[in-house]
Amino acid sequence: MVAPEKITPPMRLERAREIAATFDLRALPADFLANPFPVYAALREAEPVRVMPDGSVFLTRHADLMAVYRDAAVFSSDKHVEFAPKYGVDSPLYEHHTTSLVFNDPPLHTRVRKLIMGALTRRAIADMEPGLIALVDQLLDRIEARGGGDLIEDFAAAIPVEIIGNLLGVPHADREPLRDWSLAILGALEPVPTARQQALGNRSVTEMLDYLRGLVAERRQSPGDPERDVLTRLIQGEAGGEKLSEVELLQNCIFLLNAGHETTTNLIGNGLILLQEFPQAREQLLDDLRMAGGDESAREQVLTLAVDECLRFESSNQLGNRRALRATTVGGVDLPEGALVTLCIGAANRDPAAFDQPEVFNLRRESNKHLAFGFGIHQCAGLSLARLEGRIAIGRFLQRFPRFELSAAPVRGGRARFRGFLSAPFSVAVGNG
Repeated sequence: MVAPEKITPPMRLERAREIAATFDLRALPADFLANPFPVYAALREAEPVRVMPDGSVFLTRHADLMAVYRDAAVFSSDKHVEFAPKYGVDSPLYEHHTTSLVFNDPPLHTRVRKLIMGALTRRAIADMEPGLIALVDQLLDRIEARGGGDLIEDFAAAIPVEIIGNLLGVPHADREPLRDWSLAILGALEPVPTARQQALGNRSVTEMLDYLRGLVAERRQSPGDPERDVLTRLIQGEAGGEKLSEVELLQNCIFLLNAGHETTTNLIGNGLILLQEFPQAREQLLDDLRMAGGDESAREQVLTLAVDECLRFESSNQLGNRRALRATTVGGVDLPEGALVTLCIGAANRDPAAFDQPEVFNLRRESNKHLAFGFGIHQCAGLSLARLEGRIAIGRFLQRFPRFELSAAPVRGGRARFRGFLSAPFSVAVGNG
């Protein structure tokens, strides 16, 4: 088994304080990317409302994030001002990110979210469960036949691509490039994307738009069931209501792929690797599942608590952003109109003012008010689907391979905004339960 320090290397307190003292999202050292949590703790203690060299503000306290999430009238999600100098107003990345649901305010945000939520009802998500179980079991069969594989490529990343592909009605033969497009577009969201990241992101937006135009044209000719097919629902709009423009439609299809893919891949991958990093927690989870036996409701409760703790402890999305539309105050600090604010979800989710023993990975944690899905009007529209994917994937993997082991140190993505792994080789023994 790979030693825990090979998964998340420890950081000395002195080093964490050193990084915190000059903290700048635009100049992050490699050891921060490997383990940012000691730095977050140092910032919460010394400078919870950190004004960075570019004048933007970095928040690390749970209460301060909640205050911003709750006040959508003052704190805007619109990114036209922020992304114009970052991408250039004529770039594909700029058009995409300033049109997608997550980076918009009402009324566009309201219209698109309502359409998406109409196809993600409790009933619709429940109907997805049998197909999700079949997909996960098929992946596990392949892993068992090979005696192992890569937790990310062969399992965690394969699940959300299929789920979002089904929601949008993407033919199976066309799904191969979806993951690479998503990684490239989201990779360009880093605080300071490299020229290569920008070029790859722009090219990926262009290629995906070219593909989606054909898919949308086909769906207009042969609509699906709007209660199940998100693309058909987005095309048709609400009965008697306003429809999305072609640009809004296409860009929000890209958003759906990105939102449903990267974060869910990270949830599943992070969760399984945390069970390697904390073997006592894994044994406790196995005991709880054994105690639940064939009681599906009890098993679901055990796994729901476990998934939410994975989301809290290693949030798939570590950072969010807002812009102050007028002068205001956060955490006792005055902010001018136009102030750019970074919400550090990863730090808030380990705030001792909000969580008992926040540095303990406790899979039985209840009343877990983590912010991995955000909060308020921008709370993740697909959170119920993500939780379902996490429960089924982690639960069935652990049921099949309770003694799986990492065969080499996993490789992190090396990004500040999205926390996950690029690869994680592992082995299993057939019948190793």
